[in-house]
Amino acid sequence: MSHGPRSGLAAVSSALLAMSRQLEVRDVLKTIVASARELLDARYAALGVPDDHGGFAQFVVDGVSEEQWRAIGPLPRQHGILAAMLHESGPQRLADVREDPRFEGWPDAHPDLADFLGLPIRAGDEVVGALFLANKRGPADCADPAPAAQRPHPACGFTAEDEELLGILAQHAAIALTNARLHERSRELTIAEERSRLAHELHDAVSQKLFSLRLTAQAATSLIDRDPARARNELHRVTALAAEAADELRAAVVELRPAALDEDGLVATLRDQAHVLDRAHTAKVAFTADGIRALPAAQEEALLRVAQEALHNALRHSCAGHVDVTLCRRGGGAVLRITDDGTGFDPASVRRAGRHLGLVSMRDRASGAGGTLTVRSAPGEGTTIEMEVPGG
Repeated sequence: MSHGPRSGLAAVSSALLAMSRQLEVRDVLKTIVASARELLDARYAALGVPDDHGGFAQFVVDGVSEEQWRAIGPLPRQHGILAAMLHESGPQRLADVREDPRFEGWPDAHPDLADFLGLPIRAGDEVVGALFLANKRGPADCADPAPAAQRPHPACGFTAEDEELLGILAQHAAIALTNARLHERSRELTIAEERSRLAHELHDAVSQKLFSLRLTAQAATSLIDRDPARARNELHRVTALAAEAADELRAAVVELRPAALDEDGLVATLRDQAHVLDRAHTAKVAFTADGIRALPAAQEEALLRVAQEALHNALRHSCAGHVDVTLCRRGGGAVLRITDDGTGFDPASVRRAGRHLGLVSMRDRASGAGGTLTVRSAPGEGTTIEMEVPGG
């Protein structure tokens, strides 16, 4: 480590505090990786969370740009050194990973790794991740102006002190990751309970109104020939019952505002959904936000619903490879933009064919929140859906 004893302790303390503050699993993973790379002066760091199918449910890197990561291709599998970190109890500290008999190569776009330090992250008896660092940086490496790929690699590599420090980080990482998982699970249960409650309320309130509505309509039908005056009264009753049912439904829909939106806000909720979709689909789903302040509740919900509908279309119907979701400030309001590189479509033809792809509901939501919706698409040219809401 390049830190002195006092500064080193402060850096470790800051890293551990940063881990403990995060409540989202993805944020915890990113904080662990960034902290490990900085503290141990490594050029590259990564953390993989294994799945049950020989791959990784999540894989977070630091030191590699988004462009490089996309060029590398699909997530790695559990093989070679990665498998060793998951299935062997001890750390893996290698002078040159390429000379290890377990080394199996990497994709063409992958950075060239040499010295290597990795170990499993354990929560009790469970291995919850594999954390590794590569290419220890030295003073000459930091001062060399040549591109990183062309610099001579320093010979010192990782030390026993680095190994000990990474072990400490891994222990705290296991705690932070476990806490984040418990937080997400708790929130999921809260949302499920809320949905169940609303389902019961809908059944008890709305279904009773609809049952009364049906009986009254049947009574009016039977009276229309022999007692028109009474039939007219029954039809007035039908109108009143229909209005009451509509009010009940409207009240229930208002309550359907996502619990995560109230708890975490629009930016965090959109980021979570983008991460979930990114893991669930082969398409790369990315989210960025810039300068966003809290918006009125109706606007935040409308923006979230439009984003969900647009993402559904992009991932289910457009064969997109990349979907970018951006939320940025404009004046006192905000602009949501969902762009995909999929097959695209002719919006006019979709309207004529009666297949709206959710466009009508998206426009209604935008209008209801005082905003506007713009759709730009053409066959073979992808789709961009933009919603803008004004300031409060």
